[in-house]
Amino acid sequence: MQNTMEFLMQLLRTKSVTGNTDLVLEIVKNRMVSIGLDVTVTNKGSLVASMEGTTDDSAVISAHMDTLGAVVSKIETGGKLKYHIVGGFTAGSIEGEYCSVETFSGKLIPGTILFKNTSVHAYGREKSSAKRSHEDMYIRLDDKAGSSEEVKGLGVSVGNYIHFEPRAQHLSTGYIKSRHLDDKAGVAVLVAAAERLVNMKVKPQRNIHFLFTVHEEVGHGAAGWLPENVSDFLAVDMGVCGADQTSDERKVTVCAADSSGPYNYELTKHLINLSEMNGIPYVVDTFPFYGSDAGAAMRMGLDARHALVGPGVDTSHAVERTHEEAIKATIDLVTIFAME
Repeated sequence: MQNTMEFLMQLLRTKSVTGNTDLVLEIVKNRMVSIGLDVTVTNKGSLVASMEGTTDDSAVISAHMDTLGAVVSKIETGGKLKYHIVGGFTAGSIEGEYCSVETFSGKLIPGTILFKNTSVHAYGREKSSAKRSHEDMYIRLDDKAGSSEEVKGLGVSVGNYIHFEPRAQHLSTGYIKSRHLDDKAGVAVLVAAAERLVNMKVKPQRNIHFLFTVHEEVGHGAAGWLPENVSDFLAVDMGVCGADQTSDERKVTVCAADSSGPYNYELTKHLINLSEMNGIPYVVDTFPFYGSDAGAAMRMGLDARHALVGPGVDTSHAVERTHEEAIKATIDLVTIFAME
């Protein structure tokens, strides 16, 4: 688990907003090549690492490397930046967050995401306590940026990516807190499962294709390249923790249904049985405000069973938290599933 946690910390600290994922793709690619898997990159930018089985049947196990973020949508006269969100998150969940704006030349300019009437001393308690919306938020750059001309002089342009500071920490209690555990925790799970399978030195019965997508947060991650003869598609993504949820930060979640409808009933039951037979701590949950790469593959027309599992993650799409026990449980379940 130590190697997995170190790799997860590396992933969390690597910027990878949807559409700008080259750095994290290279990290994952190098790791999968180092353990001996055949690796390809699709035209769309997804990474596929394949392990040959003993039959023609195939299974896809996916996780997504892309994260939430934003792009510059307007440079205002006074030098403030307006933004367009990438992915689904609330304005309140990013208020006060440190960020960096990446110019087209690759320069990173630090800044902070703020509400327009943040200061109670300047605007009074009523205005500073108003409901947050993205329309009322802006980016304050930490550079000479008091006018639109000065901002443009820094190289900033509409269309530049805005990366949120992850603030990743692995605590002595086993908890991991950071932005973007959705779904870099899942990426770390797939890499760890692949390493286990290779170390077993036994071929799985099916060809196993580990699919790392880069457009999941905008809804079409796994829509695109998929291998032939796929019988099962297993997405590994976060389990949503909340007051009305059963997901647990210390367990793997088997998701029975999300906003796209139920997952394959037989495969869901099978994953539950695998967890029970192997003593893997798990829960079953449903996510009404959630979608996954498995759903994207189904919408594309994939004729396969589909399911979703993942470590429980608290306060999703904000500053998230999970526990290494949940990550280990997910690795165990994914490895057993792949070896069937």
